[in-house]
Amino acid sequence: MDGADGPPSEPLEAVFYVRETDRDGDSVRYYGEPLVPKGSLADELQEPFRRAGYRLDLEAGREPWETVVVATPADGRIDGVPWTNLVLFVATVVSTLLVGAVAWYYVPPSDLAANPLLALRAWPFTAAVLGVLTTHELGHYLVGRYHGVDVSLPYLIPFVVPFGTLGAIIRMRGRMPDRKTLFDIGVGGPLAGLVATVVVTAVGLSLDPMTVPQRVIDAPGRIIVFNNPPLLDLIAAVLGQPTSYADPTRTVHPVIIGGWVGMFFTVLNLLPVGQLDGGHMVRAMLGHRQETVASLVPLALFSLAAYLYYVRGLGFNESVGLWAVWGLFATFIAYNGPAEPADETPLGWKRQVLGLVTFALGALCFLLVPIQLLG
Repeated sequence: MDGADGPPSEPLEAVFYVRETDRDGDSVRYYGEPLVPKGSLADELQEPFRRAGYRLDLEAGREPWETVVVATPADGRIDGVPWTNLVLFVATVVSTLLVGAVAWYYVPPSDLAANPLLALRAWPFTAAVLGVLTTHELGHYLVGRYHGVDVSLPYLIPFVVPFGTLGAIIRMRGRMPDRKTLFDIGVGGPLAGLVATVVVTAVGLSLDPMTVPQRVIDAPGRIIVFNNPPLLDLIAAVLGQPTSYADPTRTVHPVIIGGWVGMFFTVLNLLPVGQLDGGHMVRAMLGHRQETVASLVPLALFSLAAYLYYVRGLGFNESVGLWAVWGLFATFIAYNGPAEPADETPLGWKRQVLGLVTFALGALCFLLVPIQLLG
């Protein structure tokens, strides 16, 4: 069953006594007993199975002493139509169009209810936001496929205000072969997303400003203020374009929000904890010392919230709550660490430098008070 006909048999038989074999579609299941400590079985088989184009998984057998080795094709093919991805994509397009039309293109909700096609006015906003988020996840996806890792297509997440989405995720199945692969997949998303972010921000700054209707200016209630990260101000300075206007009836084009979203999500994804991109990258760069770094992340986020509240005198709606909630989130995901590579060979200096550069670019997207709810 070697080569194109199935997983490699020689490496398997060297470390695993096969009692029974069966097929489940394209997957092959081997029932038997390990000839090496079970903890090292995956380490022994991961690389030869990956080279043969298979993902390796271990499952409990029907008997307490039995182990099942499952080999599943991981050659980059997408069998059938990825309906879940498509349904979520369509739902997120709809949610961003609706939110964009009301919140950023000032279409009255009553007009939108009478004619839902008015939501199409927000297509530049939708294209900007989803373009940045999807490019980020496709960076992970393409690098994962390049390395032969079984990764899913992006799953977009529809939501409500202020952007119509909570972002996107991909799934990685099987064990990571080595630290190099873990790093490449981790860094691929932020770098691809940052390129898209810079492009979208530059396009948005080059577009004519929007006119704010008087009814919106006179309407009571709170407003959400999105403060500029350093990277956004830097791009605006290079292009010689304003990011705000003294005239309250003029505001920047909503496409810029796509760039802001890209910067904000870059900061959150680069937190060096759990299954976030930063967690994978630091795990690959520092090995098990990543656990020490990850343990400090919740403390840093809670300290940031406390500084804004007690020293700056800001309220819960002025990013205090944002960092406090992310401190809680980081506390929970710290217990579910990054992927564990089978090969712990350290990274070379080039990837270490690339990692530092990526975190530096992420720092340009960071802001103490990114969001304020005023009024």
